[in-house]
Amino acid sequence: MPFQYKDEVTIKFAGDSGDGMQLTGNEFTGNTALTGSDLATFPDFPAEIRAPQGTTAGVSGFQLHFGSRRIFTPGDRCDVLVVMNAAALKSHLNSLKKGGILIANIDGFDHKNLRLSKYPDGDNPLQNGSLTDYELHALPIGKLTREALRESPLGTKDKERAKNMFVLGFLYWLYDRDMQSTIDRLNAKFARQPDILQANLLVLKAGWHYAETIETLGTRYRVAPAPLPAGEYRNIMGNEALSIGLIAAARQLQLTLFYGSYPITPASDILHHLAKHKNFGVKTFQAEDEIAAICAAIGASYGGNLGITGTSGPGLALKAEAIGLAVMLELPLVIIDVQRGGPSTGLPTKTEQADLLQALYGRNGECPAVVLAAHSPSDCFDTAMEACRLAVQYMTPVILLSDGYIANGAEPWQFPTADQLPQDWKVKFRQTLQADEVFLPYERDEKWVRPWAIPGTDTLTHRIGGLEKEDGTGNISYSPANHEYMVKVREAKIAGIADDIAPQTLTEGVENGDLLILGWGSTYGAIRSAVRDLIAEGHSVAHAHLRHLRPLPRNLGDLLRQYRRVLIPEINNGQLVKVIREQYLLPAVPFNKIQGLPITSAEIKIAALSLLS
Repeated sequence: MPFQYKDEVTIKFAGDSGDGMQLTGNEFTGNTALTGSDLATFPDFPAEIRAPQGTTAGVSGFQLHFGSRRIFTPGDRCDVLVVMNAAALKSHLNSLKKGGILIANIDGFDHKNLRLSKYPDGDNPLQNGSLTDYELHALPIGKLTREALRESPLGTKDKERAKNMFVLGFLYWLYDRDMQSTIDRLNAKFARQPDILQANLLVLKAGWHYAETIETLGTRYRVAPAPLPAGEYRNIMGNEALSIGLIAAARQLQLTLFYGSYPITPASDILHHLAKHKNFGVKTFQAEDEIAAICAAIGASYGGNLGITGTSGPGLALKAEAIGLAVMLELPLVIIDVQRGGPSTGLPTKTEQADLLQALYGRNGECPAVVLAAHSPSDCFDTAMEACRLAVQYMTPVILLSDGYIANGAEPWQFPTADQLPQDWKVKFRQTLQADEVFLPYERDEKWVRPWAIPGTDTLTHRIGGLEKEDGTGNISYSPANHEYMVKVREAKIAGIADDIAPQTLTEGVENGDLLILGWGSTYGAIRSAVRDLIAEGHSVAHAHLRHLRPLPRNLGDLLRQYRRVLIPEINNGQLVKVIREQYLLPAVPFNKIQGLPITSAEIKIAALSLLS
C-alpha cells in the first residue's frame, strides 16, 4: 500500500467521558513526540462532572496537531475526526475539513444515542448520505473489541473500556507508527493486573490488524521529523512546566518553596505536581479555602520562604484582600491564576483570558502588583522563573496568568540543564545589626525595595500588618502626607521594574509596517501562525507578544507607533486593548472571541486582512 507524506496533520478524538479519548489522545501524542514531529495539543473537557452519557454536554475531546515543520497551535480544522458516538459527531463535525477522514463507532449510533444527541427520529447521519463530503469509515468498534476479548475473563464493562485501544491501533497503522512505546507503557501501568494488561494489548493489536486488512483504506500516511534545534526534549503540559519552573526558581534562590492552594479547575494539577517533589524540599498545603491558602503563603514568605499560591478566576477574586495585605507588607508572593470561562462558576473546564483587568486592578485602594503572562505550555517554565525572581528581588506580589488552554495543552520542550539556569539569584536577608544601628524595616534601596528580615533574627524586631506604614520605621501611621508618599513609593517600585526587564521585541515580521498584531497569553501560537501566512503572501505585518503586563516594557509605545494599525486578539471582551488605548492613546483595534475555545489562526488572519484592505 502506498504512503503519502504530509507536512502536518490534525487529529481530533471525541466521545463520552468514559470512552477514554483523553488517554487515547495523550498516548498518540507521546508516540508522536518519539517520531521527532513538532506538536501541540488541546484537551477539551466537559464542563459538568457527570454530564448525562450520550449527550452533547458529556462529550470529551482531544485535538493533536503535529508536523514536519514548527507547530504553534493545536490546529484550526481536523484532517481526521474520531467519534465514538452520535453526540461527538454532532459536536465536532464542523471542525473536520472537507475530504477529511471520519472514523465513527457504529455502536454509538443506535436509537438511544441518536435520541440523546437530539437527531430527528429515524435519522442516522451514518446512513442518510449527509457525510459524502468526508472519507467515512464506520466501524463496529465495540463489537470488534468484544470479539477480540471473547476469551478474556474480564466482565462486559471492563471489556468495553478497552475500545479506545482499538482506535489507537487503527491510527497507528494508518500513520505507520511503531506500537512499542504504548506496549511498554501498558506493561508498566498494568503490571499487577495481568487480565487488564492482556485485554488492552489484544485490542490495540486488533485495531492495527483490522486497519491492515480492510480494503477501504487506500492510503497510509507518514510525517517526517520536524527541524527542531538539536537537544534533549520532553513532552510537557503547562501546569507541569509551571511546577518545574517554581521548583527551579526556589533552588536557584536557595529558598524553601511553600505552595498553599485550594483545589480549583484548571489549577489543581499544580498542587498535584508539586506534592510529588518533597525530595526538593517542596512544602505543599491544601487549605480549607482560597483565603487560607494565600494567607498561609504570605506567612511562609514572612518566615523567609518562597510563598506561592495558585487558583483560577473565582479564587483570585477571593484572594484580593490578602493580595492587598502582601502589597502593604511588601513581601514576596507569587499568585498563579489559571484562567477559565467566567464570571462566577462560569465554564470551569473551558479557556478564557478574562482575568487581566482583575489582575491589574481588582483590589481595593491603590494596590499595584506585577502581572506576567505565559504564552505556551513550555513558556510556563520561564515565566514561573521570572515571576519568582521579580517577587523576591522587589519584595512584591507577582500575579502569573495562565489559562486552561495552556495548562492542559502540551508541546515538546527542550529543557535546560542546571548549569544553564541563572546562578546569581541567592537572596540576601537582612543580617543582625551592630550595637549602634537602628533597624528600619521600610528603609529602601535605590529601587525602592525594603529589606527582607526573617522573624526571630536578633535586633531585627519590627511591626507588620495591614495598616498603613510610616516611612522607614514601619510604625502605624494615619498621617495624610505619609499615606500619599507611601502610595507613590509602592507605585514607583513597580513602575521601576520596567528598567529590569528586556525591551519588547518582535516575534515575527518587519519593523515599520502596515499592521502589528499584539498579543498576550495563549493567543501566541494562533497569532504567530497567522502572521507567518500573511508575510508569505507579501503583507507588511508583524507580531509582538507581551509577557510583562505590569509594568509594560519601556519601549512598547515606540514599537506600536511604527505601524499604521495595531490589532489585539483576545479571548475576552477586550481587556488589553483598553490598557493600550489608555496608556499610549493609540486607536488599537480589538478582535475578541468568548466561546470557551482558543482563537484560531484563520480567524486572526481574516481580522488582519480586513485592516490591511
